[in-house]
Amino acid sequence: MTQVTRFTGDAKPYGGGEPYADYRSAEVPFDHLVDLADRRLGAGVIAANDEFFAERENLLIPEPAVFDPEHFGHKGKIMDGWETRRRRGTGPDTPHPADDDHDWALIRLGAPGVIRGIIVDTAHFRGNYPQQISIEATTAPLSAAPEELLAPSTQWTEIVPRTPVGGHAANAFEVDLERRFTHLRLNQHPDGGIARLRVYGEVVADPKWLAALGTFDVVALENGGAAEDASDRFYSPPANTILPGRSRKMDDGWETRRRRDKGSDWVRYRLTEHAEIRAVEIDTGYYKGNSAGWAALYGQDQTSGSDEWFEILPRTRLQPDTVHRFVVEAPAATHVRLDIFPDGGIARLRLHGSLTETGAERLGGRTARL
Repeated sequence: MTQVTRFTGDAKPYGGGEPYADYRSAEVPFDHLVDLADRRLGAGVIAANDEFFAERENLLIPEPAVFDPEHFGHKGKIMDGWETRRRRGTGPDTPHPADDDHDWALIRLGAPGVIRGIIVDTAHFRGNYPQQISIEATTAPLSAAPEELLAPSTQWTEIVPRTPVGGHAANAFEVDLERRFTHLRLNQHPDGGIARLRVYGEVVADPKWLAALGTFDVVALENGGAAEDASDRFYSPPANTILPGRSRKMDDGWETRRRRDKGSDWVRYRLTEHAEIRAVEIDTGYYKGNSAGWAALYGQDQTSGSDEWFEILPRTRLQPDTVHRFVVEAPAATHVRLDIFPDGGIARLRLHGSLTETGAERLGGRTARL
């Protein structure tokens, strides 16, 4: 583990104005990856030992934490995060908690994967954040109950050792461990509040499940697809296009700035593995006056050692706020590139197909190694 940011100590008390004005953060090398703990992928905080002041579920809200200085309830200040009560010792002679006293929360990842980085965000917890945090990980069925995860037989691997963190800050940790995990245990020592938890990494899908499905979306995040690069991320990230379900609003897709040249925009995706694509869906949902005008899709097969792109879908006119469906015939691919002309928004991309024999063997081998 490498601590990417080192913010220690209290932040200044809130003095009015923009709450994020004195928020402490820095660039991290992994935030372009998928958030494995994204609620939209099916992640959840399934248990916590204490949530007296603020509910554990707040940890995984996709949006940044908000702060309302006037928001109080019958238990005290209501915070947008997970906050436990203050721990105490055993009596007047030992008023402070013991060194190993701590609070914990169990998190089910939305998709199993290899973790590359974690952000423990203490936004707006200025004097009531934990002194230290630690994080453990394990592999279990996604439907495992809290009592199963807490059983003595469950083996946990420490991925972030007990480390000091700062208040009102994005505390970032880089993880270098080639293991596939499904659940985390977030510990705060001895108590306090954490606003958000982000777990960045690479999805590693279950090859047996995909084999049973036969035909599935070979670019979907939950199945191990990824948006590797894009020409423009001005309004929203391209990874939104391969999230589960339909887009719910305009910023739930990928939208580029307005071009003032003669170029076009694009996204490059990595598929689950080597796959044959048989059907394509391009959804411009909620993009009405700003949808992409035309789209084309190209494939690349990196198992052959070639970097040449071949056509899967020719340049095709798109309609605003519409699901477009195409049956295609194309060679197997490991990567695809979606080109849009000249700019605009795409809500979702679906590529329905199945793994080739080569792709199934490669995915199975990687999963076994992890």
